[in-house]
Amino acid sequence: MKFLFDFFPIVLFFIAYKFFGDLPPQLIEAANSLPFVSISQSEPKDAIYFATMVIIIATLFQNIGHWLVYKKLEKMHLISLGILLIFGSMTLGLKDPLFIKWKVSIFNWVFALVIIGSQFIGDKPLIERMMSHAIDVPDIIWKRINISWGIFFVFVGLVNIYVAYTYSEETWVDFKLFGMLGLTIVFMIAQGIYLAKHATPIEETEEKAKE
Repeated sequence: MKFLFDFFPIVLFFIAYKFFGDLPPQLIEAANSLPFVSISQSEPKDAIYFATMVIIIATLFQNIGHWLVYKKLEKMHLISLGILLIFGSMTLGLKDPLFIKWKVSIFNWVFALVIIGSQFIGDKPLIERMMSHAIDVPDIIWKRINISWGIFFVFVGLVNIYVAYTYSEETWVDFKLFGMLGLTIVFMIAQGIYLAKHATPIEETEEKAKE
């Protein structure tokens, strides 16, 4: 459920882009009342700007929703919001969709830096801190998993730039939702299989500690 919650701003971005021409004119008028927003349904190229506005608002609500449910803010959501506010505002203000395309890669690379940095700073790698409550594996396995996630985010950032500069804007929008989601799911499955070979359920570890 949380995985889907993390992706819902991207889903709304996709929907806003694809159905831009069919939206009620009143919604476009309301959007134009916001800072940096100046769009027209008679201009198909403005779909990316409307979608950018939508993902900014959706990410704001994502953070608010997370706070209401868990009474705390998640660092990854905050990082995404911060980068999105910068690159989204530049996209809308300068009327250049390349900024929102680069945002995807910048976010992935920042997160990769955080993950890889945790390998050398602190007592535990970031992925271990996030998952060790559920499973127990040797330290060397946690380090391998952690570094592989870092490499994965670097890879996704590079693929995003390749698609953004090589293919059409519409293809990039499709990749932003389906391509990135697909890559993430495949990678998570592969990581799950690898962890399963080395993992002990946390309940068994606790029982052994009591013996």
